Amino acid sequence: MMRGNSRTVESQQDGVHEKLEAIVEKYQRTENRRPIHAHTQQAFDDVADWLSDWQGEVILDSCCGVGKSTAGLAERYPQARIVGIDKSALRVNKHQHYQNEQDNYRVVRADVVDFWRLMRVACQQSPWRISAHYLLYPNPYPKSSQVQKRWHASQAMPDLMALSPRIEVRSNWLIYIEEFAVAAAKYGMQCEIAEVNSQQPALTPFEQKYQDSGQQCWHLLGAMVQ
Repeated sequence: MMRGNSRTVESQQDGVHEKLEAIVEKYQRTENRRPIHAHTQQAFDDVADWLSDWQGEVILDSCCGVGKSTAGLAERYPQARIVGIDKSALRVNKHQHYQNEQDNYRVVRADVVDFWRLMRVACQQSPWRISAHYLLYPNPYPKSSQVQKRWHASQAMPDLMALSPRIEVRSNWLIYIEEFAVAAAKYGMQCEIAEVNSQQPALTPFEQKYQDSGQQCWHLLGAMVQ
């Protein structure tokens, strides 16, 4: 019995965007010089202080929303430190409803684009090892004209790809997942795409909503080719 009424993704785009590869290649040749937002710099500084003497694994959970997934990852990987990042103060402030007793994670409010840039530089100067990066917010922007709002076709992609050798992306729009695989291949990442098993617990409230509505979700597992 279906309990939800989430709308499916509607788009006139019926396949990988025709300009995707050209857009990805353009951003590979450019450098993002946008000024860092002050609140993100402060959030990063707080995280950097928390990780200052840490030499183990770090896992990023970007666009984590209320942080349900971040808390879940902390339980799954107790040997690592997990950082959940979301730009919305409203969503981050709701994390108390999902907070658990694990002490190996933090949920912070920050612009992920700025945070990725700061983390990329920091990883070059510190012993931190980001072993995995999760992008679980569906974020489709389904209009063809919105392609550059999707992470894989944005100016943030070079920083995103430099952070970790392993990435997991989830969405209820298969084209979004397929596009990410095409873009990631430009950076030497090999990706596998599969359906999310709806019998397994949902990682995020969004995924739970889609499952309750009878929608199929997909996940991409990416690993850098040695």
